[in-house]
Amino acid sequence: MMLKHKVAVIYGAGGAIGEAVAHAFAREGARLFLTGHHLAPVEAVAKDIVSAGGSAEAAEVDALDEQAVDTHLGCVVDKAGRVDVSFNAVGIPDQAILGVPLAELDVEQFSLPIAAYTTSYFLTARLAGRRMIANKSGVIMRVTTLHSRTGIPLVGGYGPAMAAMEALTRDLSAELAPYGVRVVGLRPQAMPETPTIKEAFEPRAKATGMTWEQWEELLASKTHPKRLMTLEEMANVAAFIASDKATALTGTTVNLTLGSLDD
Repeated sequence: MMLKHKVAVIYGAGGAIGEAVAHAFAREGARLFLTGHHLAPVEAVAKDIVSAGGSAEAAEVDALDEQAVDTHLGCVVDKAGRVDVSFNAVGIPDQAILGVPLAELDVEQFSLPIAAYTTSYFLTARLAGRRMIANKSGVIMRVTTLHSRTGIPLVGGYGPAMAAMEALTRDLSAELAPYGVRVVGLRPQAMPETPTIKEAFEPRAKATGMTWEQWEELLASKTHPKRLMTLEEMANVAAFIASDKATALTGTTVNLTLGSLDD
């Protein structure tokens, strides 16, 4: 098992991406500390993992609250001795930030995703990084999207938020790598199992009359294999990156767009 004896904290573990990564990490032997803004969905994920023979604990943690994140990490270290992996899959509802042309968007609505996503990533990475520096080992990870690298209409500040997090990944790595800490991002293509793709579809459906099937077909047509990625595929890559088999990966965002975005 690639993650045997590894201690991993997952933020946003109650969401589709966080849950998939949690299960992948558990299959590879990690000891998991799962968090979310709401406890119930995180507890459900932890229960499933424990029922399957894995190790997982759930906690309610607001990843935008520095004290809450720091206190929780202190508890993790008290229980497990260290933090090996910090994975941030925190999201915010997209309905309020998608579907409005930039020329008509107010500054608060534009700034919301930039502030929320970057602050959450910065706080969780910085506080985990402090613990990892002491151990001279660790992996910090964050999911972004192809919006960071290509122009897409009607996404407001979502694209700049993704680009900012990828820049932060590079900067964190430049500072933390000398201490043995890797920082790596994942940039998956749209995954139909996540609510994000449906939330992105709704404003376009109203504007174009496009059906859900047409929307999926359009997205898939941009990839090399003419299909969309699954959550399991993304999570399996995440488990590999978190493992000691991926020690050459740091300061980069792994392109998981199935060829729809060229490097």
